[in-house]
Amino acid sequence: MSANEDFSRYDQKLEHILRHSARIFAEKSYHSTSMRDISRATGVSLAGLYHYCKSKEELLFLIQDNCFGRVLERLELRLATENDPIHRLRIFIENHLAFFAANMAEMKVLSHEADSLAGDLHKHVSTKKNRYTRLAQKILSDVQALRPKYHRHIDLTVATYALFGMMNWIYNWYNPQGKIGVADLVNNIMRLFLSGFLEGSEPGELGLSGPARAELVSVWRAPKIGSSGP
Repeated sequence: MSANEDFSRYDQKLEHILRHSARIFAEKSYHSTSMRDISRATGVSLAGLYHYCKSKEELLFLIQDNCFGRVLERLELRLATENDPIHRLRIFIENHLAFFAANMAEMKVLSHEADSLAGDLHKHVSTKKNRYTRLAQKILSDVQALRPKYHRHIDLTVATYALFGMMNWIYNWYNPQGKIGVADLVNNIMRLFLSGFLEGSEPGELGLSGPARAELVSVWRAPKIGSSGP
C-alpha cells in the first residue's frame, strides 16, 4: 500500500469523525458532548478517537478551521476574476449560503461555539475569521462607494455584521430541501440587504428622517433605595 493511499484513508476517517462530531455538537452543544458520545456516534473506539484527535477541543478546532478554510479558499478563487462590486457581493453571499446550506450542523457549531476554543487554537481560527470579515467589509465598502451620498446613512461595521446576522441565522429556519432553493435565498437576501423590505420608500415615510432615540431598558426593575425586600 502506498503512502498516498495511507494518507487518503486517514483523511477520510478523520473527515468521518469531524462530520459526526459537528452533528453531535450542533444537537447537544459542545460543552454537553463527551468523547464517549462522539465514539458512539462515529462507531470509532475511544482509543481510535484519540489516535486522530488528542482532545474534544481539538475536534472543535478542526471543524472550525476546516470550515473557515474551505469557505475562504472557494470565495477568493471565485472573486479573483470579478471586479464589479455588486457581482462580488452576490458571489460572497452565494458562496456563504451555498456552503452552509450543505453543512447546516457545521454552521450552527460555528455560530454557537465561536468562543469555546482557547489559547492558540482560538487565535488561529480567529485569524481566518477576521480575514473573512475584513473581506466582507471591503466588498461592502466598494458597493457603498457606488453611491457616495448614502455613506452617512449606514455605518460599515453595522452593515457587515448585519449581513452576517442575516446569513448565519438560516440554520434556525431554512430547509435546503424545501420550496426555497439556495438561488432564491441568495436573491431575497441580496434584495433585502441592498434595497430594504420596502424598496423605494422615502426615509420620511418610514420615520427615519429625524434623530434616532433608543432607550436602554433593563428587564429587571431597580429596587427602591433602602429596600431590603426582593
